[in-house]
Amino acid sequence: MNSRRAWLIFGIGAFLYLVAVLQRTSLGVAGVAASERFDSSAAALSMLAVLQLVVYASLQIPVGVLIDRFGPRALMLVGTSLMCIGQIVVAFSPSITVAVIGRVLVGAGDAAIFISLIRLLSSWFSGSLVPQLSQWLGNIGQLGQVLSAVPFAWALLYFGWTPAFVAAASASALALFLGILCLRDRPRGAPDGRHTGSLRTAMHHLRAAMKRPGTQLGFWSHFVSQSSGTVFTMFWGIPFLVFGVGLSPETAALMLLVLVGSGMVAGPILGLLTARFPLRRSSLVLGIVYVIGLVWTVVLLWPEEPPLWLIVLLVVVMGVGGPGSLIGLDFARTFNPMRSLGSANGIVNMGGFIASFVMIFLVGAILDLLDHARVAAGEPSDLYSYDSFRLAFLVQYIVIGFGVAMLLHARHRTRRQMKHEEGIEVAPIWVALSRRLRRHRGE
Repeated sequence: MNSRRAWLIFGIGAFLYLVAVLQRTSLGVAGVAASERFDSSAAALSMLAVLQLVVYASLQIPVGVLIDRFGPRALMLVGTSLMCIGQIVVAFSPSITVAVIGRVLVGAGDAAIFISLIRLLSSWFSGSLVPQLSQWLGNIGQLGQVLSAVPFAWALLYFGWTPAFVAAASASALALFLGILCLRDRPRGAPDGRHTGSLRTAMHHLRAAMKRPGTQLGFWSHFVSQSSGTVFTMFWGIPFLVFGVGLSPETAALMLLVLVGSGMVAGPILGLLTARFPLRRSSLVLGIVYVIGLVWTVVLLWPEEPPLWLIVLLVVVMGVGGPGSLIGLDFARTFNPMRSLGSANGIVNMGGFIASFVMIFLVGAILDLLDHARVAAGEPSDLYSYDSFRLAFLVQYIVIGFGVAMLLHARHRTRRQMKHEEGIEVAPIWVALSRRLRRHRGE
């Protein structure tokens, strides 16, 4: 454990995850190119991202079961292969229907990588190093988004659709080769951690995890914190910035880098706050969501096209939502026994992606409806006008607002269970702050 071979495993596994994030987010910088290549409606284009996210989210729990049966190495290799094939299909797709098939394959492959890698680390590392490595994996994975925002976007701009996506697929081919060569499920001589439980046992653990208020709190925390940034980076951010706000494609891609950088800076800070104030984790999540909502409100109410500084502020606060969503997985860890932790992680990890694909599709549908109304009124078509985007992005308040209400309900049930089972009573945050202030004055 914690050997030099373990660090090699970590490095290769992290590279596979980095490449997976590159494939996942490559479509985010290709939204403009996709609209030109396929000449389709906004709703049809949004299905490229929606189906990918649907597949990713729906496979989280089945992948967890397969990891237990076949081991993480097999799942990571199969997932990387699917992403390579999917990007090749997208590269040569003559129509949006074929491109959707390719992105479905990308989503299926992507679904197997992260949770397999987390399982792999538990076999090769031990002690307090394991949670630290998990945080570093999140940051390394974000570098994949940097690759999609810079070299991939550059290749797309100067070489075109097919060469850019073939290059992305080549990265997956390299990752697959390295994975076959270097990855192993566990150190030599270590006991086989896989188990073949019955389907009835697996479903029992899944149902138990779903019923726990702490798991539900993690799901809704992930739902509300990750989704706004994911919608922006995976599809609608570049069209909004280029067509709506009027930024150049290069500047728009740079905004995605700012979002990634914000998450990389915020991640370690949120990790420290989570460890320091474990009873206030939901308050951290709500604080992040409220700030994101506030900045979006300022952007959408701005009388004209928002200035660059406001756009930068928006992507910075959305970037914090990514590491903020990992607090949801921490809820799964602390409120579930080890026997059902895999199922709980799969449940929580679906939250943000479910919210994201709902909003991606609704934004596209609203943009289409507004453009049809504009044409019916005798005005020229302007699918991606700033005014249309302002109305379409209001859907975030409905979807995330619903998630916040469910989070508050799950938090109430979780705290009630903690009081009943452990005698721990969590006072409202303003009460806790008032008590702390009084104690400070008393000192």
